[in-house]
Amino acid sequence: MCKLKKMLNGLKQTRRQWYLKFDRFMFEKGYTRCHSDHCVYLKRQNDGSYIIFLLYVDDMLVASSNIQEINMLKRKLEISFAMKDLGATKQILGMRITRHRKNHKLTLSQSDYIEKVLKRFNMQNEKLVSIPLASHFKLSKEECPNTQEEMAHMSKVPYASAIGSLMYAMVCRRPDIAHTVGVVSRYMNNPGTEHWMVVKWIIRYLRGTTNQALCFSGSNIALQGYVDVDMAGDRDNRRTTTGYVFTVGGTTISWVSKLQSVVELSTTEVEYVAAIEASKEMIWLQRFLDELGKKQELGRLYSDSQSSIYLAKKLCISFQD
Repeated sequence: MCKLKKMLNGLKQTRRQWYLKFDRFMFEKGYTRCHSDHCVYLKRQNDGSYIIFLLYVDDMLVASSNIQEINMLKRKLEISFAMKDLGATKQILGMRITRHRKNHKLTLSQSDYIEKVLKRFNMQNEKLVSIPLASHFKLSKEECPNTQEEMAHMSKVPYASAIGSLMYAMVCRRPDIAHTVGVVSRYMNNPGTEHWMVVKWIIRYLRGTTNQALCFSGSNIALQGYVDVDMAGDRDNRRTTTGYVFTVGGTTISWVSKLQSVVELSTTEVEYVAAIEASKEMIWLQRFLDELGKKQELGRLYSDSQSSIYLAKKLCISFQD
């Protein structure tokens, strides 16, 4: 039996011990851990403003309107931890942050990351496409390899690596490829040539939209959501894909495209299940924004299914009665 007196890299408890140590430090400095996200810490100033601290493993980001408070926090961090001050934020986790102070706007882009992906898969000079998934692609397990020769050929294709690269771009800043990436991810265990063609199609689409960025402004912080479904879009299991997106001030902040866990019997049921999943996300976002000092009115969730809207209203009335 050995008693460890210091964290060792590679142990399962290493990351947890690091987080507990950092959590104690922030608590001692007067910061409150956000209930909605335990990697976000808040401290309210006397003038009503907040200093917000975000932690991602060992990457840190501080946001506040008071530069003196930021500098004070950094000095305290430097005393307790070995850290490197990179100054004003320009890039974090592969995302480039550009601030337009005159217009009070901030843009978030991944142009550098996408260029690296293009070079990694040698697709810098491929023909551009205008949509993330063309209508002539109908993917299913029927396109998966059936012979040893086909499997041996596809084993040399970096399918999983490409999917991972696309997923990172999708999660961070590209809601426009969420559905397509979700579709090609279903065949990672045995991808075929047709599946690989779709992956390359997505990369070609990214090449033509490298400079697209999310633009944020503080003029409007109203939370809105939009939800829709792809009825029985999965050709293998006839399952439905749920898709929703949430915006604050017209800019996308949260998005999802995933298969529903059950097979429904009607379009009303499909749309209603999707609306429930989107409502859960909206409740979480409202609580998170409230903790950040941006209290929300009752959020709006838009759906194009009149039957599911009527069902939701009817159930609401029944519960009230």
